[in-house]
Amino acid sequence: MTRLHLKGGHVVDPASDLHSKADVVLDGGRVVKVGKNLREKSAKVIDCRGLVVCPGFVDMHVHLRQPGQEYKETIATGTRSAAAGGFTAVGCMANTVPPNDNPAITESILAAARDEGSCRVWPIAAVTKNMGGKELTEFGDLKRVGAVALSDDGLPIADHGVMRRALEYAGMFDLVVIDHAEEPTLAGDGQVNEGWLSTRLGLPGLPREAEDLHVARDILLSDLTGSAVHVAHLSTQQSVDFVRRGKKSGVRVTCEVTPHHFALDEEAVGDFDTNCKMKPPLRTKADVKALMKGIKDGTIDAIATDHAPHHSDEKNCPFDHAAFGIVGLETSVSLSLDRLVHRKVVDLPRLVQLMSWNPARILGVPGGTLAVGAPADVTILDLEREVTIEPTNFHSKSRNTPFGGWELRGGPVATIVGGRVAWTAEKGFAKR
Repeated sequence: MTRLHLKGGHVVDPASDLHSKADVVLDGGRVVKVGKNLREKSAKVIDCRGLVVCPGFVDMHVHLRQPGQEYKETIATGTRSAAAGGFTAVGCMANTVPPNDNPAITESILAAARDEGSCRVWPIAAVTKNMGGKELTEFGDLKRVGAVALSDDGLPIADHGVMRRALEYAGMFDLVVIDHAEEPTLAGDGQVNEGWLSTRLGLPGLPREAEDLHVARDILLSDLTGSAVHVAHLSTQQSVDFVRRGKKSGVRVTCEVTPHHFALDEEAVGDFDTNCKMKPPLRTKADVKALMKGIKDGTIDAIATDHAPHHSDEKNCPFDHAAFGIVGLETSVSLSLDRLVHRKVVDLPRLVQLMSWNPARILGVPGGTLAVGAPADVTILDLEREVTIEPTNFHSKSRNTPFGGWELRGGPVATIVGGRVAWTAEKGFAKR
């Protein structure tokens, strides 16, 4: 493996309290040196002047669809999409076909990632067998073969007793339970946010209270059990407030928000735009404002894409028949830089914390820092890069995004995984 000298960049590593011009040297899959004006005789130099060098970004909420739905995405295409989006690692959710609810499937995902992956893949296994919400999977066996967290994402764990037992059991193995916060009897067959939009479009509404109740339940059960719970794709003002209060009370609760929930509100749905159909649905301007506040004040721990690729036929259909979800791996970093950093919602170290250190910490995986000895996973950014989102150029198999044509400021220019340059904006992907 080539020794790399990342020279002259502005290094941002909140975990090491580093926010200054410095060099970084990578060798043997690890960070071996960090300092100013380092001299290296045998290393390949990568000129990072004018660029920002960060610990590799981690997207802790991605749907890679393999096994079973390879017509939407594969581990190969999904990780290429991730690397091109600036991510060195992804946490892949369990709602494959069949679900990742047993060690054989976890092992098959990891084997495919080793053979075909352009970035690291951390499997997130199902909480319940067949994601049926009733019988717990074997958490210890799943962790033994490589699962890093547990989630039935896409489906809420509605039964309170099952969720309590899941948290108690997960705590024995120091695993976090990631929950899709949605009370199903309230959510019903809701298609968009309940309110003026659902009334205007004549579609069933999905009330914010369906999320709020579930988030409150998860916080209470986390407090009861002492185990860690992570709330996926937070979208409402009240849910942010519940998490904020839970944290202040010492509850082991963390949460994430997606770029589409802080960059868009329900008005984006317009006249039945299925690329704006997701769960949870796009909410009100007041909810977006609350998410921004939660990002700024530390209530929200991570930015995650909930990358949900779908075949075009599953979106090019009547709204109430269309699939929920959008792709996000190749738009997330630019949206976050443009909407959060350049608009001074947060500074750059806070964004790196949200997209690198915190996701790695929540999942309990290596990375998130450029400290000596850490994995040689690096995301290099150009804060002034002009980015126009063009879905036809995505490396994902799917194109379902509401951001086509958007012009954004800032984006990734290189992704280094394990000391190997996986992708650059200039040259594309390196040969494996």
